[in-house]
Amino acid sequence: MTPPAIDFETLKRGLRAAWMAGDFGVIASYNVKLGEQFVSRITIEPGIRLLDVACGTGNTTIPAARAGAVVTGVDIAPNLLEQGRARAAKEGLTIQFDEGDAESLPYPDASFDVVISMFGAMFAPRPDVVAAELLRVCRSGGTIAMANWTPGGFTGKMFQATAKHVPPPPGVPPPVLWGDEAAVRLRLGTGVSKISCVKQRAEFRFGAPPAEVVQLFRKYFGPTQTAFARLDEDGQAALTSEMESLWTQANEATDGTTSVPNEYLEVQAQKA
Repeated sequence: MTPPAIDFETLKRGLRAAWMAGDFGVIASYNVKLGEQFVSRITIEPGIRLLDVACGTGNTTIPAARAGAVVTGVDIAPNLLEQGRARAAKEGLTIQFDEGDAESLPYPDASFDVVISMFGAMFAPRPDVVAAELLRVCRSGGTIAMANWTPGGFTGKMFQATAKHVPPPPGVPPPVLWGDEAAVRLRLGTGVSKISCVKQRAEFRFGAPPAEVVQLFRKYFGPTQTAFARLDEDGQAALTSEMESLWTQANEATDGTTSVPNEYLEVQAQKA
């Protein structure tokens, strides 16, 4: 029996609503240093044209602008773009923030010297379309750089736990496959002339115990908030218990706070 076709427009409206829910800026504030570190490892010369795909509130957009790039950030969620604009204005940085879809970037071919995405484009439902768009808007010889959570890292385990309670749409690949080197090489394929993939360590640090961290994500992280909203009371209790267990088991802190090691795949490729 042939599975029903996926209605991607409806799916993406749901994804947009999920990322607009809560207040992602609160969660993103814990990853500011990660964004700065990621950008520091990309060659950015003053005046280059750089696109940050699924830029969120600007964790990589802003350090790229500080480094002298002419930066454009694009994201599906307008409320996150507003936060990015406010952060840029506070620092006196000129950055263009556009609403747009990683699967249909609103820019001409070869518009940018560098195209980056940190924990962003990986969440679009059609990775082959995303890869084609990243390649399309990057000039020949330019750089495509991504940071993607890995399947075996802590975020990958959280996604797996959530999927047991709230199954993802059938036929849509798990976002963390972007954190698998073989999958990335296959997706970018002959569009790049060289590629390097390096696993990087990330640290989730919160000044509260794991149970409170779970509630923080439930309140402010849109996809988590949306997942809980799809469950009844018993389902919410079961998901809470599983997430608290994951955070507690991974926690390396012993002082009542939370420190969980995580992992992402850093990809740097040269457009063919």
